[in-house]
Amino acid sequence: MTARRSSILLALALLFAPLGARGAPPTPAPIPSATEAAFLATMMRDLPRLYPTPAAAQAAGYVRYTNEDTTGAISYVNVTDWDSPDIDHPAQLWYDVRGGLLGADYSVRQADAPNGPALLGLDPKRFGTIRAHVHYVTCNHATMRCTYGKAVGATRYATVGDPAHPTPEGLVKLGVVSDAASVQTVFLYQAIYDVSVWVVPNPLGQFADTNPAVTPSPNAGKGEDSM
Repeated sequence: MTARRSSILLALALLFAPLGARGAPPTPAPIPSATEAAFLATMMRDLPRLYPTPAAAQAAGYVRYTNEDTTGAISYVNVTDWDSPDIDHPAQLWYDVRGGLLGADYSVRQADAPNGPALLGLDPKRFGTIRAHVHYVTCNHATMRCTYGKAVGATRYATVGDPAHPTPEGLVKLGVVSDAASVQTVFLYQAIYDVSVWVVPNPLGQFADTNPAVTPSPNAGKGEDSM
């Protein structure tokens, strides 16, 4: 499991079971197979052309939902692409604070893969699992400042509504927001098998947990980000 996914899950630690030890020294990723090397070559060629900036990602249907994590990544998700068999349409894209494309996530819904992940010729051992939860973004319309990285467990949301179709009003019923109009984005983060891949070159390998060639900002991993 990459450090990027670990950062997301750590932020949700109060919602889910313990996620294991953190802070292990970065290690190189296992060497890609020939099939994986072909995938990486295509991905590293195509994604910077298709999604060079967050604005390009948003125009393609991706929405920001996280803060900058400890690896320097801010994540954008396309909720229509949880199953992402097309290299050019990953489930998620991540950018640095300057808007440079860093990497992507490819995933398959656990419900669609009863025998485990089989996607794009990638080694199933590279995939982690993420439980279903409801993510949301709130914005202060007076200041146009937004808060990212908020979530509630799918089971908890089910006490007030259908987690497959979460609403701002449901979040108000839960007491996690006070004003439904402040909710800019709310969506079900599906239960998925997920693999994170660096688009920018990584001396530890494109599937490695961290990238020593990427320098996070001083605010990386410090919690809520208003911007």
